[in-house]
Amino acid sequence: MTEFHTLRRPEGSLAYDVAGEGPLVICLPGMGRLRSSFRFTAPALAEAGFRVATLDLRGHGDSDATFSAYDDVAAATDALALVEELDGGPAVLVGSSMSAGAAVWAAAERPEAVAGLALLGPFVRNPPMNPLLSLAFRAAMAGPWAPAVWHGYLPSLSPGRRPADFEQHRAQIRASMRRPGRAAAFRATTRTSHAPAEERLDQVSAPTLVVMGAADPDFKDPAAEAAWIAERLHAETMIVPEAGHYPHEDHPEAVNARLVGLCRTATGA
Repeated sequence: MTEFHTLRRPEGSLAYDVAGEGPLVICLPGMGRLRSSFRFTAPALAEAGFRVATLDLRGHGDSDATFSAYDDVAAATDALALVEELDGGPAVLVGSSMSAGAAVWAAAERPEAVAGLALLGPFVRNPPMNPLLSLAFRAAMAGPWAPAVWHGYLPSLSPGRRPADFEQHRAQIRASMRRPGRAAAFRATTRTSHAPAEERLDQVSAPTLVVMGAADPDFKDPAAEAAWIAERLHAETMIVPEAGHYPHEDHPEAVNARLVGLCRTATGA
């Protein structure tokens, strides 16, 4: 059974769900996503014997949009606060996209609280980008039109097979962004720098799995990016054929098995 809770933070509250019993796993969605992006992941982990918490980022979903910071470090401190809220862990952190950087920062900051990392389509550094493309992205995300741009952009992030409920989930994301304060919070989140995560890669000792979609359009060479991260973190890698930026949603049956394995290794379950 899934239970809904809120985590009180100094500037607002964050929404999270908990299901299952056992060692703790905390799932952190990417920018512009909802905790329900782990709708295929959390049940598999809970069935495998883990207590799984899925958290809405600041200004996303059912979390408040009252915060002054929406970056990697802020998300990392929220993850660590949730570990404490749920009896102190240590926990496996599953970070998607931007939240992979947050998971890395948290593991470096409090290694005793983080048993392992699973990084999905991970941004743990600022990728090289054509200056013109960078300018265009900033312009697209600079105004009140940003949620509409994001809604239009989402299909390109899953260029291969998509979940059967893709359009329904996409509509939920758009509806969430129409709630008061959410559009401004999303724009603030898009300005996140991943430099704080990159600076701490060498401080991470937790066992790590890097999962990358072979067709991830956010990276010029997804396999090469996965290899670079794996070298820095002494991690294992999984390249998912035909998957895009959210391999755990596009191909859950393949990814879940590796996630369960990583969680068992990290926690000794």
